[in-house]
Amino acid sequence: MRALLRRVPFAAQVLLALVLGVLIGLVARSIGPVADGTPNWLTTTLKTIGSTFVSLLRVIVIPLIITAVIASIANLQKVGNAARLAGKTLLWFAGTALIAVLIGIGLGLVFRPGDHTSVAADAATTVGTQGSWWDFLLGLVPSNFLGLEASTSGSADSGFDTSLSFNVLQLLVIAVAIGIAALKVGPAAKPFLDFNAALLAIVQKVLWWIIRLAPIGTLGLIATATASYGWNSLASLGVFTIAVYVGLALVLFVVYPILLRVNGLSPRKFFAGAWPAIQLGFVSRSSIGTLPVTERVTVDNLGVPREYASFAVPLGATTKMDGCAAIYPALSAIFVAQFFNIDLSFGDYLLIVLVSVVGSAATAGVTGAVVMLTLTLSTLGLPLAGVGLLLAIDPILDMGRTAVNVAGQALIPTIVAKRENLLDERTYDSASTVDPFAEKKEPVTI
Repeated sequence: MRALLRRVPFAAQVLLALVLGVLIGLVARSIGPVADGTPNWLTTTLKTIGSTFVSLLRVIVIPLIITAVIASIANLQKVGNAARLAGKTLLWFAGTALIAVLIGIGLGLVFRPGDHTSVAADAATTVGTQGSWWDFLLGLVPSNFLGLEASTSGSADSGFDTSLSFNVLQLLVIAVAIGIAALKVGPAAKPFLDFNAALLAIVQKVLWWIIRLAPIGTLGLIATATASYGWNSLASLGVFTIAVYVGLALVLFVVYPILLRVNGLSPRKFFAGAWPAIQLGFVSRSSIGTLPVTERVTVDNLGVPREYASFAVPLGATTKMDGCAAIYPALSAIFVAQFFNIDLSFGDYLLIVLVSVVGSAATAGVTGAVVMLTLTLSTLGLPLAGVGLLLAIDPILDMGRTAVNVAGQALIPTIVAKRENLLDERTYDSASTVDPFAEKKEPVTI
């Protein structure tokens, strides 16, 4: 059985898991909840499988970001003008976000989703998680060495549960500071950099073991989405859902290919190389969880230098969100305004653009697009209760949003590398792509 699986390309295994996941999810949904309303055993099992896989990916992100970014800072001097690279990367992040948010606004005005919905007004409820401009500023300051954050839920009667999460933006700040300090120290820091390179190779080996579980994780994630999430809510929010996915498709399959063509790159080659990461982003709904695969395809399939990609891709996973932080909040804000019969002025639309282009980093330490949406609504003075209108279908929309996010996180480093004459175009144009889920035969050289 093991030998048979090795003959099947890993990408095909993941695709098969997608199909099986939908079928098993439909079976779980047909069983329905148990008597007290809790999910049935199959739904619970599928959810556990999917969440465990994402958790494993997220765990490896902390050592991967720290070791990879330190190594990239140490090696960026080999690529030339590191500050220029970082500046151009951020500029391209902002430029593509601007295009995406303009598309979102245009679709909101054309589809008018707030006028074409049967969602009940009593579904409008505020949420506890909200975004603010302070989140961006505070997110830059590490609260501890690993950027860990604790949250407590529950009550005195039922008991309190404490969970830990990490702030990727803070991790980047810490790793960049350590990398720059190591360069400033000079020869005395060489043993540390050698140790970091060895640790990075070990982390990547563990990462490969986790990624080999991708078919099982994919099955659990897509089956859970099929079985548990509010598919029935699509009827009442159908126009809004269609508008969001039309916007995502326009960015992914029109805007991105145009940008690639303008820069002399083949869109077909890009999608062939980046598709494993885009596909995993769709099912996992986590840019951070997909980060290891995104970085690997960017280097091995698209030809971006490792020392630049290991800096730009984690930065993109933190702030480059054309789906969650551009198209979605723009469309959602227009939806909420139309639903509550609030007229938006030209200045309000300019505010939507500003928040979407600049404010995405404010969500860096918080999961999901809800934070970005509350930030947009509060800036415009729209009712925050409107967030509750869209929560029922958020998981369905989040799949497409994350896929676009991941595509953009691979796209921008590729374009910047090409414009700076750093791209290995033989790798990019190669007819065969490296399977990002396959183990590397040679140790990583840093």
